[in-house]
Amino acid sequence: MSHKHITLAMSGGVDSTAAALLLQQAGYDVSAVTLRLHRETDRPGICGSGDDIGLARSVAGAMGIPHTVVDLCGLFRNTVMAHFVSEYVAGRTPNPCVDCNREIKFGALLDWALDHGADGMATGHYARVDHDGASGRWRLLRGVDRRKDQSYFLFQLTQFQLSHLLLPVGSYEKPAIRALAEAHGLCNAQKPDSQDICFVPDGDYAAFLESQGVELTPGDFVDESGRVLGRHRGLERYTTGQRKGLGVSAGAPVYVLRKDLERGTVVLGPDSALYTRTLTADRVNWIAIPSLERPMAVTAKTRYSQREAAAVIEPLPGGRVRAVFDEPQRAVTAGQAVVFYDGEAVVGGGIIE
Repeated sequence: MSHKHITLAMSGGVDSTAAALLLQQAGYDVSAVTLRLHRETDRPGICGSGDDIGLARSVAGAMGIPHTVVDLCGLFRNTVMAHFVSEYVAGRTPNPCVDCNREIKFGALLDWALDHGADGMATGHYARVDHDGASGRWRLLRGVDRRKDQSYFLFQLTQFQLSHLLLPVGSYEKPAIRALAEAHGLCNAQKPDSQDICFVPDGDYAAFLESQGVELTPGDFVDESGRVLGRHRGLERYTTGQRKGLGVSAGAPVYVLRKDLERGTVVLGPDSALYTRTLTADRVNWIAIPSLERPMAVTAKTRYSQREAAAVIEPLPGGRVRAVFDEPQRAVTAGQAVVFYDGEAVVGGGIIE
């Protein structure tokens, strides 16, 4: 991309700051935007906190970069937060960062940037974008730093979004990024990475859902044969693979296998029952290919923190996809993302049904 003016999504963290430095060094005209997404402003260390907005403003000032705060609280609440709540109520475990990237950071913010005269936008994500001449498609590639690679969270990006996107830090290892910020005397060079979902205080999903009007209805813990093992405190408190906090003594370790919405029960069982070789996904987005016409060998991951595993994906009616893994996968969870890779490139991904 020969873009001149780039709008950088600046969070206040070291990655987006280093992205600004790299863009300046490459000769781009950079302006910074920090998004206000929620009112959890007194919780330092979370995406979009008041502390981070102030930090982003001061760092941008030190670098001579114009800085703007764009308030997208309403859109964020009506899309990302509302979807998070409805997914939990439907018995699934959603990944709001995926929705935020699609709807907010690379959706509404990109639109804002282009409307305000930018040629494209950049973020501090650890991933890379290139254009594949053979296929004529923009590709999303893994970040060079495998431990920090964030391509998993970006699988929903469209060709239009990728064509306007720069990801400067994706070609670097994290220690080199901190060293770059340090060398330029930036105050956030050693700032810890943000943790937790930004709008869920202290990671307490149940309290957040209750604050949104969700009634957590108690019911039975049952084993696979339907035998009652104890009482649970609301389906929304549990996720597939969970062992801690169940309060059930069954003589042997038990895990959440699934949630039965109709009966209001949580099914528990041994670790061995958590493994499966197949899954189906919907809300599928393809990046490296226009669509899936025939079975394709890929590697895939069903959680961000997981290692990829070999699988074959095949098209299903209605744009859905089935993945069949070579080896059984543990705790495949409805509502989470499954992302498919071909070498360094993201083929596409979807939401596990």
